[in-house]
Amino acid sequence: MRYRLDVVAPTVLDAVQFAGGWIYDRVMAGWDVTVLVGRDEDLRPLQILGARTLELDTVLDSWELRAHPQTVAVAADLFGRDDRVRRGVLGALDQGATEVTLWGATLPAELGGSLDAVEHRLSAAARAFKAQALGAARGGAGVTIGPTEVFCSGMMASVAADLVPAS
Repeated sequence: MRYRLDVVAPTVLDAVQFAGGWIYDRVMAGWDVTVLVGRDEDLRPLQILGARTLELDTVLDSWELRAHPQTVAVAADLFGRDDRVRRGVLGALDQGATEVTLWGATLPAELGGSLDAVEHRLSAAARAFKAQALGAARGGAGVTIGPTEVFCSGMMASVAADLVPAS
């Protein structure tokens, strides 16, 4: 059985920009990584990272029927504007068996006490592949990628050692 990460993003660019290195590193560690995005997007940047994709609305309409992943990563703005995402995140936190990770500038106030800042240190390969994916998503090259990606997580211990408390 392989670990599974589901990434819920409003756009391909958002997923690549905020979690692309983590997506790549988890794929290379043997995880099944699926990014849920809109149907009318160029999926090539996510393919560069090795992720599979599914259409966001289709999956959200049947979220309860989908097997629970070990980790779900969600754009914080989607939590605030899509009740299906909100219910899924709150359900995963209540269940306690799924690591819930969010990214974005404005985190939902109702989750403030249950989330801790964590970071993922990107491998050298993740930085290179994220740069290529980000260039493809933006239609250009020459993108500089930082050494870490920062998230807020709903579990104190990650199911993998790649998310550590942010200092």
